[in-house]
Amino acid sequence: MKIAVTGGAGFIGSNFVSFFCEKHPEIELYNLDKMTYAANPMTLCFLKKYKNHKFFRIDICDARDMEDIIKDCETIIHFAAETHVDRSLNNAENFLMTDVFGTFRILELIRKTKTVNKFIHISTDEVYGSIESGSFTEVSPLNPTNPYAASKAAADMLVLSYVKCYGIPALIVRFTNNFGPFQHPEKFIPLAITNAIENKKIPLYGDGRQVRDWLFVQDTCQAIEILLSKGIPGNIYNVSAHQEKQNIEVLRTILKLLGKDESLIVYVPDRIAHDRRYSLNSEKIKNLGFQPYYDFEKGIEKTVEWYEKNQQWWKKLKNSHEFQEYYRIKYSGL
Repeated sequence: MKIAVTGGAGFIGSNFVSFFCEKHPEIELYNLDKMTYAANPMTLCFLKKYKNHKFFRIDICDARDMEDIIKDCETIIHFAAETHVDRSLNNAENFLMTDVFGTFRILELIRKTKTVNKFIHISTDEVYGSIESGSFTEVSPLNPTNPYAASKAAADMLVLSYVKCYGIPALIVRFTNNFGPFQHPEKFIPLAITNAIENKKIPLYGDGRQVRDWLFVQDTCQAIEILLSKGIPGNIYNVSAHQEKQNIEVLRTILKLLGKDESLIVYVPDRIAHDRRYSLNSEKIKNLGFQPYYDFEKGIEKTVEWYEKNQQWWKKLKNSHEFQEYYRIKYSGL
């Protein structure tokens, strides 16, 4: 058996590749990644130890290169996406190309080759928008409030249309905010950890009271593994750990673990159309046997420890011209 993973050099993708290859050495895994700014070549060094892992540098929008690989695979797990909300607010074009058109390319190849038995499309809780109380279910209406979320919602609708029109064996999984090793330092938690390690100011949007439900990436990998065997095509599955934290709470926890004080926190103007709270009902996947193993405290301890031990990995990204320029423009004056 062979499976293909798109975006396998990114954050969640690389964690899944490591998780799956270690647990299933008998299954060959093809890792397809374009290696944009969000992918670190050093991540591939961590994955080289797995003999059942094979890397291909490929743009998912390139149908010819994709077809040669996909035709040999029974399963595709589609992580590849542009995901940073702030960047989508500045320039949405890459998000539309990768998240929507890239997904279209894969769906078309599955429709034509007819060799894929299961396609798992990785989505996000952000497609639902914000909710004041209660939790979104899989049948809640979509209400994306930024270009990133809109591009993922569009991709979700495209996947469902291919299920209905062509019988594509696809399912969608929507996760709450992930955290853990190998996450790009432009994102909230790794930016906070790495800035604190470097004794740099940590930007916090608005009043810092935005609420997110945090899911450790290893639990995300576990959920995907369950869906590989038990997920039903045509269905949507929400995945959460029911660990809601205000952003300011998360920062205080990180600073405490690193022995830093709150003087590093700097409040900055809130992001445009910043969603106040995300929350998902995940009873559907729990009925398949999913149960988060990591609570937030255990997960954030492991995450902080990883960034402390692997400074060469994230410093390579933070020292890049691309990151320096982005950070200078985004947080001028810090």
